Amino acid sequence: MQLGVYTSVMSSEPGVVPAVPSAAPAVPSAAPAVSSAAPAVPAERTTRRPRVAVVGASGYAGGETLRLLAGHPGVEIATVAAHSSAGKRLSEVAPHIDLGHDPVLQETSVATLRGHDVVVLALPHGQSGTIAASLRAEDPDVLVLDLGADHRLESAEEWTAYYGSEHSGTWTYGMPELPLADGTRQREQLRGAREIAVPGCNATAVSLALAPLVRAGLVDAGHLSAVLPVGYSGAGRSAKQHLLFSEASGSASPYAVGGTHRHVPEVLQNLRRATGRDDQRLGFTPVLVPMSRGILAVCTAPVSEGTTTEDLLAALAADYAEEHFVTVLPEGVFPTTGEVAGANTLRIGAVVDRRSGQATVISALDNLVKGTAGAAIQSLNLALGMPEGTGLSRTALAP
Repeated sequence: MQLGVYTSVMSSEPGVVPAVPSAAPAVPSAAPAVSSAAPAVPAERTTRRPRVAVVGASGYAGGETLRLLAGHPGVEIATVAAHSSAGKRLSEVAPHIDLGHDPVLQETSVATLRGHDVVVLALPHGQSGTIAASLRAEDPDVLVLDLGADHRLESAEEWTAYYGSEHSGTWTYGMPELPLADGTRQREQLRGAREIAVPGCNATAVSLALAPLVRAGLVDAGHLSAVLPVGYSGAGRSAKQHLLFSEASGSASPYAVGGTHRHVPEVLQNLRRATGRDDQRLGFTPVLVPMSRGILAVCTAPVSEGTTTEDLLAALAADYAEEHFVTVLPEGVFPTTGEVAGANTLRIGAVVDRRSGQATVISALDNLVKGTAGAAIQSLNLALGMPEGTGLSRTALAP
């Protein structure tokens, strides 16, 4: 198969124009055009939509990706696959998703996935590497997006320390808004990519909140801290005792305390890439709270001498003013998880506590949308030459 820049129908997001091979990306205007080294597009491919397979469609991350792709005007959902749920109808495991028909979930195998233009892997950590390698070996032009952690980390040693298995290699990281030390954005590396590692949800919330302040030297990078109330969908869909309603309702439960959470090396990697330095230290404490979805990342750090709230907000605005899916809130305003539920948005507020000399930066996102599936679709759009916002909305659900 050979993929390139596809023509697409109108996007559902206001202000996002349809893609044509020569069109500039919709987000942001300063980003460069697709590299001239991108593969040529066979004539027959420019007249149809890319065929997509979603693996792990019965889980929360895969199901959310499928839900968003169902409203994406530029792709065709050709196959849905699962592991333990293979053989069931989609309506049995995800009755809220309407594809216009009720497909049977196929088994997860290379044979099932062969021949698609795009494959989305929403598998447990450590299970994507082998099947992804087989798909890419058969067809170097297939676009594979890994929603698991298998291809996020650059360091094999850190992967083994946190995940306890063999490292599968490093893919292009799917966080378009991440500012890099060379003055570019991560989105520029996503254009034309064929192997994309979708970020962790907590890593997105913390990285995008802290990167501008660390880059600007406004906070002490050696004393960063993040406490994250997280909705239970972040723990997956498996039936476990601590995930039962009777256990979770009315209770907040910290987990992976003491630097053991697997998103710690991912956040530090992002901050290194954003600054070009390796002087960051991070305390990281997620807390499961009784809500279905959402992350509220409360990040703190000592401020540099003379730093004000205005300085923090100016640094955030400098990095994100042109970002379609990141909103920096006015002074004195802070985000809530309710105002991002169902939306592909990240909202950030910041303040300096003058008495303690601490900066507090709070970001909120929907862990299943901006934290996972939405980032995957942003990356898919960039890789295929479509406007970045196609199929995604900034409008949340309420109440």
